[in-house]
Amino acid sequence: MPAAGSAADHLATAWQAAYARSPDPVRAYSEAIKAAEAAAHAVIEANNVKATLGTMLGEIRNARRKFGTVMSTPAGGDPIAPIRSMMRALWEGQTSRHGGQAPTRPETPDRRVPQ
Repeated sequence: MPAAGSAADHLATAWQAAYARSPDPVRAYSEAIKAAEAAAHAVIEANNVKATLGTMLGEIRNARRKFGTVMSTPAGGDPIAPIRSMMRALWEGQTSRHGGQAPTRPETPDRRVPQ
């Protein structure tokens, strides 16, 4: 099994940032993404030293049949779809990652899903 790099360290930091006396949701989210990147890097893009969650999502999309899981999948189902969906949710949910013309919206514990 490939090494997970620093995934555990990033996950611990994310947890501490999320549940500290004074939570830091932006750091918690950022560290959670880094944990996912560290865990997936060796499996999805081991030869890409600049791999990110975004590049790994692209690799999964472009080479879908290269990946699988040991979890059972319904006949004709995509075994990697649940993992891809979780990665995409992390990737798309981080609103403070990039700047732009619109104001940056930081992640906050009380942020609600738009109705």
